[in-house]
Amino acid sequence: MAFLQLLLYVLNSTLLIVHEIDSAYWKEWELFNIPGGISGFLLLHVPLVMLLLYGVVEVNLGTRLGYAINIFVALAGVFAFSIHSYFIRAGNNQFKTMTSQALLYSILVISILQLILTMKA
Repeated sequence: MAFLQLLLYVLNSTLLIVHEIDSAYWKEWELFNIPGGISGFLLLHVPLVMLLLYGVVEVNLGTRLGYAINIFVALAGVFAFSIHSYFIRAGNNQFKTMTSQALLYSILVISILQLILTMKA
């Protein structure tokens, strides 16, 4: 079970990072009114990516912090899917490509599996 948790964590983190690359393409900072344009957006992601990468260590060790980061990442995935679905329903034209949608749906499925597995542990 520990290996599966780690695998889901790495997979979801990878999908979330790729989604953030997609977000830069769509100028997500405009959607969320993040100040600083692309520079502010990139600076915001430095600590987020560091947390994702550090989480691999903690999840692998099975620490309490690892479980907390695991849950945080899974919830972030559910949030990413939910907020972008809301914006699309509200008429926003971003994230409507097949690739963007595939990423968001994949993140949702992996996040739910990750949450279930982490809560069981």
